[in-house]
Amino acid sequence: MPIYEYKCTECNYLFELLQKVSDPPLIKCIKCGGKVLKTISAPTIQFKGSGWYITDYANNGRKPKESKKKPDSSPETAKKSAPKKAKQDKKE
Repeated sequence: MPIYEYKCTECNYLFELLQKVSDPPLIKCIKCGGKVLKTISAPTIQFKGSGWYITDYANNGRKPKESKKKPDSSPETAKKSAPKKAKQDKKE
């Protein structure tokens, strides 16, 4: 079932509603009861499998580069990894 997006002309409330394709469009706002209009929003499409440009042709037969991680040299890491000094007893 698709998700439709509506906007109220009275209170400008923007909301989504899960409806069947065969359901009639919503007429009243669910918040204030004012008139609503169905808005156009970009659909989310994800192509999976072979045969798509991104998976087959984008790399031109090259393997993806491996990223080299640099060791973390933040002060917090330095404190954690620094050896603790042994306490010496003072003799008087």
